[in-house]
Amino acid sequence: MPVTSDIVATYRGPGRVVRRLLDLGPREDRALVFVMAFCVVAFIAQMPNLARRAHLEGLELNMLMGGALLGSVIILPLLFYFLAFASYGAARLFGGGGTAYGARLALFWALLASTPLILLNGLVAGLIGPGPTLTLVGVVWLVIFVWFWLSGLRQAQRHTE
Repeated sequence: MPVTSDIVATYRGPGRVVRRLLDLGPREDRALVFVMAFCVVAFIAQMPNLARRAHLEGLELNMLMGGALLGSVIILPLLFYFLAFASYGAARLFGGGGTAYGARLALFWALLASTPLILLNGLVAGLIGPGPTLTLVGVVWLVIFVWFWLSGLRQAQRHTE
């Protein structure tokens, strides 16, 4: 199934999509592509806000974009790998029987599936700016992301190799 169809299906049942991805077998390249795709989209989502900041504050846009690229595409994936490992450890403490790969896949898929809301957040930040609307979109993204992640992690901890 194409990734875009899986993203739409995730909004209807995140656990089922993660179960299907786990049934395809452990492939670290797939998990890496998921997290890197999210990081690239997150970088792209920052561009409207960076352009707004550069214009309003008189800053150099290229410098802002360079810093955002370094943080989004180089450092952020490493932090997500660490977070996935920590969630795997926490799941094991609570009796989970899944694999570390399953925990990574659940987190990385939740991030990738929530990219439409990340893009919306970037547009709101760039066009409207700080305020209640940006906060609301950010909270909606966070709630959806946590729902996807916990549903996927639950499935991953039930799935044993």
